[in-house]
Amino acid sequence: MAIVVVERRYMIVTLLFALTCHFSNLTHCFRPKKLNVSAVTTSDSDWSIAAATFYGEPNGYGSDAGACGYRTAVAQPPFSSMVSAGGASLFKSGIGCGACYQVKCTSNSECSKDPVTVVITDACLDCYRESVHFDLSDTAFGAMAISGQGSQLRNAGVLEILYKKVECNFAGETVTFRVDEGSNDHYFAALVAYGDGEIGQVELKQALVSDTWLSMSHLWGAVWKLQVSSPLRAPLSLRVTSLQSGQTVVATDAIPAGWPRGANYKSNVNFQV
Repeated sequence: MAIVVVERRYMIVTLLFALTCHFSNLTHCFRPKKLNVSAVTTSDSDWSIAAATFYGEPNGYGSDAGACGYRTAVAQPPFSSMVSAGGASLFKSGIGCGACYQVKCTSNSECSKDPVTVVITDACLDCYRESVHFDLSDTAFGAMAISGQGSQLRNAGVLEILYKKVECNFAGETVTFRVDEGSNDHYFAALVAYGDGEIGQVELKQALVSDTWLSMSHLWGAVWKLQVSSPLRAPLSLRVTSLQSGQTVVATDAIPAGWPRGANYKSNVNFQV
């Protein structure tokens, strides 16, 4: 019964989308292939069913204007273009930024059936047809194909895939902070990158205040903020708690005195995976 409901809802949405394209005379409307939900089997109970599409330039990294705030870092190691925008259930209003997933396709002849790891670095506002939707970079989408058959796999439209959440393993990287351009002596905001997945909490401690940790609040994407009445005293230490594993790491004196806005600071700690 659940599969019938899903298929009926998908047929209705697809019909409405097609009518919109017809009457709007849009020449580049995306025509999704119907998902065959019943055709996918999960021999491993850790895997779940999702939908996948791709966006961005051929063999590219999706977009450097992503809703997580990583900018051009998505094209560089450790992300290395293996990234994805996520539908609402993956993006989670920004809390999902930095989460890692293994994805694989098994339903098409072009699928390699081998898992690849991707990181959520953007939001897909149009990915509402399925409860879980990965809008992968072109590079990540092609990585699910048999070597040399990436172009053929892209013709599948909406591709049915299997996915599971995993802890990130950014070998050789440490938790990194980028100070937001709007920061000042009374307002501090920073993007947090290269943990082991989603961030659950970020706290800040000022110099000479040995026992007082101030809780920061989630601002947007991977950015956290703190506003105080008295000028902040650097160097600033940051304590980050992983939502994924529950681990906590402390980046002591991560932000030095006289910190410039927009600068990146690499700590000397990271989560154990």
